[in-house]
Amino acid sequence: MKTLVKTFAAAALIAVSTFAMAAEGPVSKSEKTTINLSTADLTLDHYVAVTTEGESAGVEQLFAEDFNQKIQASNAQSNSRSDVVKSLKKQKGEKLNCTISIGIIEESADYMVAKVTLKFENFTKTDLVTLERVGNDWKVSKSINSYK
Repeated sequence: MKTLVKTFAAAALIAVSTFAMAAEGPVSKSEKTTINLSTADLTLDHYVAVTTEGESAGVEQLFAEDFNQKIQASNAQSNSRSDVVKSLKKQKGEKLNCTISIGIIEESADYMVAKVTLKFENFTKTDLVTLERVGNDWKVSKSINSYK
């Protein structure tokens, strides 16, 4: 008798769970997470989270349409917005093992230039980031990386 009661309880629990999940419905891939980019500081903080902590929410809205990334190294590289977004999405959940420092170089009502330094065990990456006001939001419009 106890086994029969346990079986019915388990079946009821499974049925309720299934109905609850079905009621939520599938989440559309076209639905995008909206991130608050109303200030330069919030946008810069989100940029650092995306590039160092594997945050992937709002990656598409973070970058300006004409975003460009340059990497200064022995063989200089240039990456488009779509290249960077694709790369950052692949890094979802990956946290970099480094010490982060952020300094504001220049700031006005419509733009900001910041220096983001990532200190790793054997090298340092410096990222000069330009942010611009686009409508009511701020966007990252340029990134120049160098390594020491």
